[in-house]
Amino acid sequence: MGGEHVGIGRRVLLGSAVAVAAAAVTGGPASAAARPGATAAGPPPATESGATAAGTGVARTGAHGQVPGVWREFARAPFTHPQIPYVGRAGFRGGTARFPRRPVVADVRDFGAVADDGVTDCAPAINRAIAAAGRAGGGTVLIPSGTFRIDGLIRVGHSNVVLRGAGSDRTTLYATKNLTELIGVYGSRYGGDKSSWSWAGGLVWLAPTARLDSLITAVRAKAWPFEGWTGNRRDEWETLTTVAPARRGSWTVTVTDPRRLRAGRLVLLRLADDVGHTLLEHMAGGGPGPEAYYWDDKTKLTSYVPYEWPVRVTGVRGREVTLERPLPLDIRPEWDPRLTTHVEALTGSGVEGLTLEAVETPQSPHLLDKGYNGVVFQCAYDCWADDVVVRHVDNGFGLVAASACTLRRTRVAGRGSHHPYFCREGSHDNLVEDFTVEQRTVPARADTQLHGINVEGLSSHNVWSRGDMRMGTFDSHRGMPFANVRTDITVNNNGRHGGDASAGPLFGARFTHWNIRVTNNRAGLAKIDELAPYSATVGVNTCTEFDQIDVPDFTGDLHSRLELYGTTDVVRPRNLYEAQRDL
Repeated sequence: MGGEHVGIGRRVLLGSAVAVAAAAVTGGPASAAARPGATAAGPPPATESGATAAGTGVARTGAHGQVPGVWREFARAPFTHPQIPYVGRAGFRGGTARFPRRPVVADVRDFGAVADDGVTDCAPAINRAIAAAGRAGGGTVLIPSGTFRIDGLIRVGHSNVVLRGAGSDRTTLYATKNLTELIGVYGSRYGGDKSSWSWAGGLVWLAPTARLDSLITAVRAKAWPFEGWTGNRRDEWETLTTVAPARRGSWTVTVTDPRRLRAGRLVLLRLADDVGHTLLEHMAGGGPGPEAYYWDDKTKLTSYVPYEWPVRVTGVRGREVTLERPLPLDIRPEWDPRLTTHVEALTGSGVEGLTLEAVETPQSPHLLDKGYNGVVFQCAYDCWADDVVVRHVDNGFGLVAASACTLRRTRVAGRGSHHPYFCREGSHDNLVEDFTVEQRTVPARADTQLHGINVEGLSSHNVWSRGDMRMGTFDSHRGMPFANVRTDITVNNNGRHGGDASAGPLFGARFTHWNIRVTNNRAGLAKIDELAPYSATVGVNTCTEFDQIDVPDFTGDLHSRLELYGTTDVVRPRNLYEAQRDL
């Protein structure tokens, strides 16, 4: 059909481009198999020695580094590679380098904000300015240089509204209260005495107004909510159309009824699991290991399905629908696939050029955070943060049921955090780049924990790129996140991961760690070839196991790849996300 031709064309063109890029790095020609008109499938290509590139990989040495065999394989099947996910369109508007410069429509001083007096609560004035920008249909809310005290929550709940300071070194929001004080105690929907402010909510909270109101109401009523795209009880959706079977990596799907679909519409792809848990097995890569895994008692994990993937429609031609990104998973009839509605999304909004500093308090015991949290995106799509610092926070930057967002030039500083960055509750296709986790300024208490760059809750196709982690770890809180990429990061790997046993595996399929510099040589959660199924660990310096040591969740062959192990900065391309994006 016509839609199939579109998908094949994109695969072939990208495969050709990847091959050209690889050839430019190595000085060799593009392979015939990756040129236009050739198939996008096939066995692993032969290396210069004649052996296949499977296993620990033979790499060709170029003038400026080494190209691993797994990259050459990716050139042949960029959307369906078994170990490396396609993340070339992660982030705001597919990873664009520029954010919109919306006209200034409000200055917080005109609404009563006062800088540098240390007394005036400026939160109401800032929120009034944001509301005025929302009523105007969008625009920039300006916060000039100075320190503005805030005794309340800052809410960005309207699309196309940008909260902009004069720069993170010039504009400071000084937060005096935590979320427990402002909203109330937030228990866990899974029971126990944990505080959900340990992983949810921000003192600057970007979420649709109606969605945030419903969350706050539920917390105050102690009706602990689901936090995602379909409401507190996951019942705020309706079917737009059912979807025919398709393969992971396809850019098009065939639908039963296209009448409610149009180019530009944001929809949810919804996949439900079956009684045999074949959807979860598919997310883990399939095969004997996932088939032998016992899923039924992993009640926290199973609460995350149906899997909900937000995506924008880019074209409708008859019953063929083209999507903004290729499918993250197969579509099979037994998973009741459908495109659905969702709660109203926050789109086109951002926060820029400021520091959020919480009043300095001791870090709370583990999982009892009071909610001195930073900047959080929730039910947000195509939103961003740029040049933002958070200091003295319990939890830094959060992505909660957020997709296609970019966090650029962000920094977590101060007395030490529980989660410097967290990505959970089905967050997909986000980009965190040029980020820094500073060394803590206060020694850690014995009853606290440090995680790092967290991902959990079936979140997929997220990217962490060009990072400087002076403390923390590559945290998975179980919940089987899959198809995520961490690339070009320096890490002092001294944190620990968390996660309830009921949340299931640490990793699903297609996790990739590419060009990772571990300064303390600790392998845990950085070298993942013996932990993560169908994963790729490429260009990681020599590490050893110590401190928290994990065993694989799945038995048998993990089908993982380890290449250029024991090297530092020799792998080419140096940054896996940029190499995919530039194509």
